Amino acid sequence: MFWVLLLLLAWATAGTACTRLCLAAVHTAADADTRAHDLTLYEAAFLSGGPRRVADLTLVSMARQRRLLLAHTGWATVVDPRGRDEMERTVIGAIGPEGQSRIAPVRADAASADAVRSLADRLVDAGLAVPDGARSGIAAAVHQVRLAAVAVVALGAIALLAPAQSEMPRHLVALWFALPLALTMSCLAIARMEVHPYSRWASPAGQRLLGALTRRPAGTDERRYLTSVAVRGISAIGEPGLRAAFAHREQHHGPHGEHWRGARPGGHREEHRRPHRRD
Repeated sequence: MFWVLLLLLAWATAGTACTRLCLAAVHTAADADTRAHDLTLYEAAFLSGGPRRVADLTLVSMARQRRLLLAHTGWATVVDPRGRDEMERTVIGAIGPEGQSRIAPVRADAASADAVRSLADRLVDAGLAVPDGARSGIAAAVHQVRLAAVAVVALGAIALLAPAQSEMPRHLVALWFALPLALTMSCLAIARMEVHPYSRWASPAGQRLLGALTRRPAGTDERRYLTSVAVRGISAIGEPGLRAAFAHREQHHGPHGEHWRGARPGGHREEHRRPHRRD
């Protein structure tokens, strides 16, 4: 009856992993009352793409209002140094006192700023965003279920390859091991359908608000444009030059293999063979 011990171990492994995944999913799916909550553009951006999306939305919004120049060469230049809200002031501060900086570090600094962390905390408290611990918990639980499925297959193979010590036919032994395997595979399938779409940033309640926002876009054409950027990211930007500003790489190879920084808006390139300091 050696195979019975292996079967019990397979059931214990599969049951533990699936239970952990279910508990993590239930914790993530804690509902919230969204009837009185209208998403702002910054909130929609965070729920759709996280902190980096909030920074991108702020840059695009300021650029379209001609208060920030985003060159296709990958540089940002401040035109109006007066930010109209906390996020705009954060972006202006990330650009620096010279009023000009590359877009890539501005996006990174703005995404990690206190203003974005405060926004995230408010959305988590409202039940619209997934806490950091829940995101990592679901990912770890899914990984454990995958390992459990592999363990069940391995234990079943050992039971089938071991010398026969009972009158139980081998195909029935395989059928018994197929049951815990079916449990793990079912949990993985359900997790992919039910957890994967919102486990990164938005909770189920936040996902519903995002769906309502995209189905019924309201306001001016500019508002609808920025809503599209908030939900879909820089792929929703219609202007080729503005899209190129975000796609520009921090470094690329020159014609002879040297490393060059991207050109400034004025067209000059800076060699990157040694540390560089702007005067």
